[in-house]
Amino acid sequence: MNIAIIANDKKKELITEFCIAYCGILSRHNICSTAITGKYISEATGLNIEKMLSGSHGGVEQIASKIAYDEVDILILLRDTSNDTEYAETELNLVKLCDKYTVPVATNIATAEALILALDRGDLDWRANLRNGAGAF
Repeated sequence: MNIAIIANDKKKELITEFCIAYCGILSRHNICSTAITGKYISEATGLNIEKMLSGSHGGVEQIASKIAYDEVDILILLRDTSNDTEYAETELNLVKLCDKYTVPVATNIATAEALILALDRGDLDWRANLRNGAGAF
């Protein structure tokens, strides 16, 4: 499966700790991330991460494009809610894309954990079926 990870500056430490905790599961999947988030995660875990541009320089848009081209199966988007205006429109557009293309999205650490554990159990295998034209269920 293809996992995209984006974390606002105040959430980079949290996503790094999350990836350390679930490194075993994440290592069996393809991961892409915005540049700085990917740097933090790969340095802490050794995971191979396809790094897009930084979020403020087009990395979020690159991930949005991957969602639209069905190249993302899960999006983890950890947001800093203390500053609701800085990236709100961009983040809302990402969530809308996930809704449009049936991509599970986590916007907080609890949902991210639920998705990663579901992925590990095989609960998200329907994404591969959807991609292969077999339908979601």
